[in-house]
This record gives sequence, structure tokens and C-alpha cells, in this order.
Amino acid sequence: MHTSGPNNHRHTVSLPPLAPLIDNYGREITYLRLAITDRCNLRCRYCMPERGVVPFLHEDTLSYEELERLVSLFQMLGVRKIRITGGEPFARRGCLEFIQRLMSRVGVEQLYLTTNGVETSRYLGSLKEIGISGINLSLDTLDKDRFKDITRRDRLDRVLVTLYQALELSIPLKINSVVTESTSDKEIINLGELPKNHAISLRFIEMMPFSGEKRLIPRSQDNLLDRLNRLFPSLQECQTDIISTARLFSTSGFRGTIGIIEGNSRKFCATCNKVRITSDGRMKSCLYDNGILNLKSMLRSGATDKAIISAIRQSINQRHVDGHATELICDRKEEPPMNRIGG
Repeated sequence: MHTSGPNNHRHTVSLPPLAPLIDNYGREITYLRLAITDRCNLRCRYCMPERGVVPFLHEDTLSYEELERLVSLFQMLGVRKIRITGGEPFARRGCLEFIQRLMSRVGVEQLYLTTNGVETSRYLGSLKEIGISGINLSLDTLDKDRFKDITRRDRLDRVLVTLYQALELSIPLKINSVVTESTSDKEIINLGELPKNHAISLRFIEMMPFSGEKRLIPRSQDNLLDRLNRLFPSLQECQTDIISTARLFSTSGFRGTIGIIEGNSRKFCATCNKVRITSDGRMKSCLYDNGILNLKSMLRSGATDKAIISAIRQSINQRHVDGHATELICDRKEEPPMNRIGG
């Protein structure tokens, strides 16, 4: 039994065992990225504009109760991995308690968190205690001045506290590092010291166009993989049966791995197993779509679990073959800021 939203109506539905959530190209959906806020305490240049950022109103953001209900429904459909994202999740009050409820009350077994680390250190002990499956930490440079230029905030020291405290607590850790046109070889090499000395995965990410600015065709960049091969000559690709957006590489003398996420190239679409829910309740079956289902409207209009599940299935069955096809059909004049998409 679940609450449907602010009106607190309840709808009990007896549902038979549910078939997996499989799209029209045979891809099974097992991974949900759940944005709980569009607010952030950084202003990364590739993510949102410096000024004019208008956050969603409180009443337009899904409540924690609504989010819990959606997670329960997606679990019934075979989703096994949940990732909490933002904006910055800890910019929303009650984030830790929400994560605790997802694990203790909703029964999520694989729960991950993506964070910029600015406010995260104070919560790490609790996250360790409740058994968080892993943390993805966004970190584009170890240079203090460059960090301030990229994020428009002078907060690298606080992020590094989170990084090293997470390592001390042995929380599984991945570093997400966006490579922009201004990222230097020295910055990449310096970041490479992290997986060299620690058993973590450092993933370099192609810059994508979601900055909230007028739509521009990105200038061509050097092939990112070629660049990494040049900077880390002994890279050897790791073979795995696990579906992932990242290609991972081992290299001689490193405790951890180096990875590449080719989000702009869209080379992993054929095995994409994820959907996103934005903090204002829109389901996205692709990073490049405009939102294919208004779940908030259904939740707040009294829709039953059965009706919501049916709408999810119908929407997933109209998925496009890849991000290129999705982008062509959406034909946006301006790109949304990444903080509204949910990472």
C-alpha cells in the first residue's frame, strides 16, 4: 500500500508476479537513476549557467513518499540497482533519512549515491553503517585554482576530505571526472595518482552538451581513449560481463582502474539498462530525450500502482535505438542543464 502524493489517497492493488521490464529492442531495464533535487552547491560550467538558474519549486519536486513509491514499483518490475543523484543529493534536507528508508523499509539491496562531495563527509559514517553499495564522487581536477574556475566555487578542500574519509572507511568509491576542452594532460596525470595508490575506479567522462545554454555543436576534441593511451601507455582493457556505461582499463603498477565513459559518442546504447526519474517526476528512458512519461501527474491524480506500471511499460516499449536517434527526434533548440536531468 502506497501514498499517492500530497493528497494522501491510498490505492491497494493485488498484482501478480511481474514480468521483467524489457524495451522494444530487447534491453532489460535493471537500473534506476533517481534525482531527488535539482539544487546544487556548485555551478560547474558544463552543467549549468552561472546566473539565471531557477530551481524547481518545492511543490513541483517529488516528495520522499512519492519517490519511495516509485522505487517500490520499479523493484517489482525487476530493477535491482538504484542510484540517488541530484543536483547534489545532500542539498536536499532529509537525504540521509530517505536513503535509510529505501534500504530498511523499501528493501533496496543495491543502493548507490552520486555526489560532488562538498557536504558529504559528515554523512559518511552513517552511509557506511547502513551499508551503502558505493559512492560516485564527481571530481574534475586536483588543482585548487582550476577547481574554482570549473565549479565557480572554492570548495576543493571539502571534496578532498570526503574522498579520503571514504577511503578510510573502505566505502566502494568511483571518481567521475569530466574532460573538457581546457583539461590539461597534467590534470589527467595527477588524477591518475588516485587509482595508482588506491583501489578505486577513476572514470574520465566525455563532455556532453547539457549546460543549460543555447544549443551548440561541441567542438571536436581529441579522441579521449587515444589521449589516455598516450598518457598511460600500459592500459589493458578489462573484460567483464557486467553491463556498464564505462570501459575499464588496468595499467601496470596501479591498484585501481582507469575508465572512460563515452556519453557523447553514445557507444554503449546497445546494452543500456537504465532509466532516469527527474526530481520533478519525469521518466527519461534516454539521457537525450525530453522526458517520456509524467509520473508526478499520475502519482498526484490518484493513479493506482497497476496503472503506473502499465504506463511505464508502454513508455519503455517506445524507446529509440540509441541516443543519436533520440536526439534527432527531440530536436531541442536549447539543452537543459544537467542538474535538472539527474546526471
